Amino acid sequence: MEIKQITVFCGARTGRNPLYEKSAYELGAFLADRGIGVVYGGGAVGLMGAVANGALEHGGEVTGVIPQFLVDREMAHPKVQHMEIVQTMHKRKEMMEELGDAIISLPGGAGTLEEFFEVFTWGQIGLHKKPIGLLNVNDFYDELLQLFRKLIDEGFLQEKYLNQLFTGGNGTEILEKFNSFTPVEIRTYDNMKRR
Repeated sequence: MEIKQITVFCGARTGRNPLYEKSAYELGAFLADRGIGVVYGGGAVGLMGAVANGALEHGGEVTGVIPQFLVDREMAHPKVQHMEIVQTMHKRKEMMEELGDAIISLPGGAGTLEEFFEVFTWGQIGLHKKPIGLLNVNDFYDELLQLFRKLIDEGFLQEKYLNQLFTGGNGTEILEKFNSFTPVEIRTYDNMKRR
């Protein structure tokens, strides 16, 4: 599949470990160096600012999607080439998913996890056919991956839906894994019946 733009979910904090900010910057730079545009939440602070700066400082194209109330709080990145201003958080997430050919979630808080889980679910029910990556810096997502195993073991998630999910410690690893992506079978209630 051809990937022209990648949507990056990340937050307005950097976290305690400097590795998180470093890896966000490096991901932005990596994508820019490969001519892949970055779509992200439009902010200038935290990991959002780091991924945007990494891309911008390496000549990359960056599209921010940010709600008006966050623009009013002076959180919008002033150097981003394309800034889409929307009215709600829901519209922001919807537009970010639409603009990207693939999705990568960086370490983050509740907002980043909410974005990740929604696009994971959208893929599960066939609203998109895009690969999703977890940038597993500092083993950040190890417990989430264990939770997915629990969901499968307890019968709440079919294992095939993990085929849309790829983990890696950097952009190179994730993009290489994206090359093997095949859209998963759309969930229907007929194929969910107990066997």
